[in-house]
Order: sequence, then structure tokens, then C-alpha cells
Amino acid sequence: MARDFAALLRAESFAETAELFAPLLRAAVSAEALRLAWAAEAAGRGGVRAVGEPVSGPGEADPVRVRIPVTCADGSFTVVTSVGADGLLHGLRLAQDDGAEWQSPPYADQARFTEREVRLGTGPLAVPGTLSLPAGPGPWPAVVLLSGGGAFDRDESSGPNKPLKDLAWGLASRQVAVLRFDKATFAHPDHLPSDFTMADEYLPPALAAVQLLRRQPGVAADRIHLLGHSMGGKVAPRIAAADPSIAGLVLLAADAQPMHEAAVRVARHLAALAPGPDIDDAVATLARQAALVAGPELKPDTPSELLPFGLSAAYWLDLRAYDPVATAAALARPMLILQGGRDYQVTVADDLTRWQDALADRPEVAIRIHQDANHLFLPGSGRATPAEYARPGHVEPAVVDEIATWLARCR
Repeated sequence: MARDFAALLRAESFAETAELFAPLLRAAVSAEALRLAWAAEAAGRGGVRAVGEPVSGPGEADPVRVRIPVTCADGSFTVVTSVGADGLLHGLRLAQDDGAEWQSPPYADQARFTEREVRLGTGPLAVPGTLSLPAGPGPWPAVVLLSGGGAFDRDESSGPNKPLKDLAWGLASRQVAVLRFDKATFAHPDHLPSDFTMADEYLPPALAAVQLLRRQPGVAADRIHLLGHSMGGKVAPRIAAADPSIAGLVLLAADAQPMHEAAVRVARHLAALAPGPDIDDAVATLARQAALVAGPELKPDTPSELLPFGLSAAYWLDLRAYDPVATAAALARPMLILQGGRDYQVTVADDLTRWQDALADRPEVAIRIHQDANHLFLPGSGRATPAEYARPGHVEPAVVDEIATWLARCR
């Protein structure tokens, strides 16, 4: 089955791939969404050169995870899928090439903290996580880490990079308690309800994480914060509004532009890196889908295959009704907002200016730009591309230091 799927990818016969999908996957990922994601990944790496032989994982698990390597002119990525006993594909994501392994950042000192596994929530969508506790009696400030949009694990793994693990280990080395968790979209991709929303994705585990931290003897119960990256930063004000005990927010590359608009902007940026009819067609399709999200025609029963990324109408209606900047402005809590100057996904012009316009005159809000940082807050130079994420790196030390210093002063 995986070889058949790889052959269709080589031929870019995306309409036919849907015939290999299990019903839940077909409902979640349309053929058009796969075509767009494929075109975006290829454009950012100079075009696809080869689709390799599928490699299955060890063991007899059902479903069996399979990885299909894709080589491009400038880098590579991996199609990760899973094949069930029914002979159908049950999961699908495009991942950065992970040939290199993550290494501990130089600013982390494992002798200064301990880690243990935790579980957040109850029922079928409960998720696993990791609690990092500094050595010593405390009381310590604490943060709950919120990863960006997509099926991310607790480390926000992207190829050889794990930006949330960098942050967790760096902050725990500086006497900050940290809790990070796998998203339900990563832990339970086959069990998500059809009307799953951003609120469902983030609020239950994040609020459970705050409660768990509050019960830790060494954690200062009145100094528990949220630290959100990308979509995690967008949703952080919504979570804080639901729990007045949350002490403050750290927002890293938090998107403020409506997501359907940002998706088209990013797609056009990637198309400019490798122009061609395929990517132009994909961008045009995405623009039509985004217009449907923005217009009055979007209804709860609008088919997901007509919408960006194959996300449900419920997801887009929930997202469209939420204004992260206005929600943050209504919170009387301190915030640290950081932005990478080289970020093409969340930008200074399209996103940070919205936070600045609403919050710049608030003395309890600090806003900083790290000029050489990309979307993952890894340092670099020149124009950022997706291929950059496949190179090993770490969150800038200055970012970790700034967050730790802000949390120490935030009382």
C-alpha cells in the first residue's frame, strides 16, 4: 500500500491518493490539501527530484508507521503515513527530514533539573507530556508550552530541531518549571471528532497542565504562565481568559493575521522561491478556499474538501470568530511578545504590528524583535526558506535568557 502511495506521489496523481485513505483520514485531508502541501514543501526546496522507497517502522503495530523519503534540489522532507490492517492509510503528515539527531543546546544543564512523564486530561483525547522541575526547593515560576499549528509532539519536532525542548531544557536550567505536551492531533490522529476545533485542540490539555503545575510543591502557584509559539501564541490569550489564575503570557511568533489570509500569503512566498504551473495552481486553489472561509457562504456543513488544508468548517468557524489581539488587550496581565525578524510565516509587518498597535502603550507588556531569528527562533542570515528548518540548530540563547529574566521579574 505504501509503495502504491509513493508511486502516486511520484506521478503527482493526488486525486487518486484519496482512494487509499481510510474514512477518517479522507474526511480530514482532501486530495487538494495534499497537493497544496506537497507543492509548498517542494517549492521551498527547489523542486522534487526523487521519491524514495517506503521504509516501515519496527514491530507489528497496527497501524504500521511508514516513512517515504522525498529528495529535492535543496534539501529533503519525509512523508509519514500509517497503514492499517484494513490495507488503508490512517495517518498522513509531511515532516522535515530527520536524518540528523537533536543534541542538547549548550545553554542546558541536565544536572540542574529533573524530568518525569505526566498525563493531561481524561478520556480518549488525554495526552502525554513531560514535566521539567528545577533542582532545589523553589518556589519557581512555571510555564506551560504551547506548540504551533499542526500535529506536533511535545518538543515541536521539526526535522533535527526541537524548539520547545530547547526552551524547556534552557528554562529548567534557569530555575523555571516547564510542562510541555503532545497535541491530540499528534497523539490521537485517528480519534478526533469531525467537528474538532482549535479550542478543543488546546484548551483542555493546557488548562489541565496549569492545574497540574499548581499542585507541585516547588512551583509558585501564583506565577504560572503560558508560553505559546505560532498558533500556540495565538490561542494563549483565549486560554488565559478561561483561567484568571494564569499569571501572564509569553508569545513567540504569535500570528495575529487571520489564518486563511496568512496561508495564502505564505503560499505566494513559497511560490516565488520556485515558480511553476503546479505551485501557481495550488496557490490559486488555496486563494479560492480562503475566500470561502472569509465569506458568508461558510456554514457548519460546508465540506472540508472545499476549505484550506482539509480542515473542517467547524474549525474555521471557531477560528474566524476568535480575535487573539482583542482577547489579549482585555487581559490585565503581563506579556512578553517576541518576534523573529527573518520569519516569513509570522511576520513583523503582517502580525507583530497588530500586537504593537493594541498593546504597545501597556507598561506590563514588553515587545522585542530578534532580527536574525527565523520562525523557530533559530539564528540565520539571508532570506529564510523551508530548507533552513532541516539544518540542525537551537533556539537563540538570547531568547532563552530574555524569557528566563522576564519570568524571574514577573511577580
